[in-house]
Amino acid sequence: MPTINDVAKVAGVSKSTVSNVFSQKRPISEEVRKRVLEVAKELNYRPNFVARSLAIKQTRIIGLNMIGEKVKFNPFHLSFINGVLQQCYLNDYRLLINTLSSDYKEQVVNISSDPTDGEIILNPSVDDQRIEEFMEYQIPMVIVGRPPKQYEELLPSVDNNNFPAAQQATEYLLGLGHRHILFCNAPKRRTVSIDREEGYRFALQQCGLSEEYDYVEYRDESMNSIEYGSHIVHNVLQHQPQLSAIITDNDKVALGVYRACKELGKSIPNDLSVMAFSDGSMYSDELQPALTTMTLNGVTLGMEATNLLLEKLENRDMIKRITVKIDLHERQSCTSK
Repeated sequence: MPTINDVAKVAGVSKSTVSNVFSQKRPISEEVRKRVLEVAKELNYRPNFVARSLAIKQTRIIGLNMIGEKVKFNPFHLSFINGVLQQCYLNDYRLLINTLSSDYKEQVVNISSDPTDGEIILNPSVDDQRIEEFMEYQIPMVIVGRPPKQYEELLPSVDNNNFPAAQQATEYLLGLGHRHILFCNAPKRRTVSIDREEGYRFALQQCGLSEEYDYVEYRDESMNSIEYGSHIVHNVLQHQPQLSAIITDNDKVALGVYRACKELGKSIPNDLSVMAFSDGSMYSDELQPALTTMTLNGVTLGMEATNLLLEKLENRDMIKRITVKIDLHERQSCTSK
């Protein structure tokens, strides 16, 4: 197996020059860089990852720490990861995805041992032990979502405009004449759940509707999203027939709603208008009529989060907040009451 010494000898440069070409720690002329890379390719040389990491005190790996649903990513996750990977590729970083179950408290003791330079934290909750753990070990991180209150002034974050987006979604349905609107929210402990719920309720208040028109359910993490959407229709809508519209946390919950409506002989949108916070869908064949969405722009979120983390790695004192707008895309799953 060729060594760094072999590359240096054939290229006619020092060992440290070869090392700097691969680590990019110091500037090297374009002519020398090309010659070293050509020789490395001819010799089939690959730099030793462990040695390189020790030398530059970096792994050039960033972590994506998320709460997974049996590691089945929804369209938002896939869009977000695509955005992260784009920026990793442009900046010569690799990505390590760490998925935890919704009951991650027993797993959190292991997360600080991952070989990453910094972490992107998805799905923050009000009592997020992942953040507490990373703070203790002084691991640079960026939060995707609103950080818990105790960390809002301490950590950089990228978030959607969740309050006004939930307000807009609710106002859209109110404008169609709906008054009994179920908001099927994210799990209760998530910070995004709090922000969207406030936006939903603000819209109802602005319309002059009292608390009796306030219908909020929180996603049950003991079942997958599709099962939960079906559960909502069978157990909530069946007992509250006055409900004429539903806003779901994601398109997989919406898919469960569609399936249950079909089983019960209910028509979308004539019997029930449906919209979802989503990023497009891999279930377009089943989501007919086409689903109206509050589009999260996951690719942009992923790119912004990665860029912010790379900036944080250069400047540990950096604290910024970036907001990515959610867009309403009207399709055929909502109609006038």
